[in-house]
Amino acid sequence: MEDRVFLLIPEAPAPDSEVTAPASTRLPSESLRIGFLDNGKGNADHLLRFIRESLGGRLDLSSSVSLRKQSVSLAAGNELIDQFAREADLVITAMAD
Repeated sequence: MEDRVFLLIPEAPAPDSEVTAPASTRLPSESLRIGFLDNGKGNADHLLRFIRESLGGRLDLSSSVSLRKQSVSLAAGNELIDQFAREADLVITAMAD
């Protein structure tokens, strides 16, 4: 089976179809810079740490940046988004309780 990147879109209503892309067309050949956005919910930091450690063993990561939203109920501010744009090729966020 070909490696794939699965994009999960947590919207309501759910999208009509699953969005996938072959990993080879999405991941650069050089090291990745990954951002991790903690939404501030309980245990989100633990879940993101687990994901970061798991990916670090499977991918060539040149760097990672972990940031936390100011408030659980508010969107990430422009400062966070701008920092991710400068320092990350992709961003992973998580909700947990």
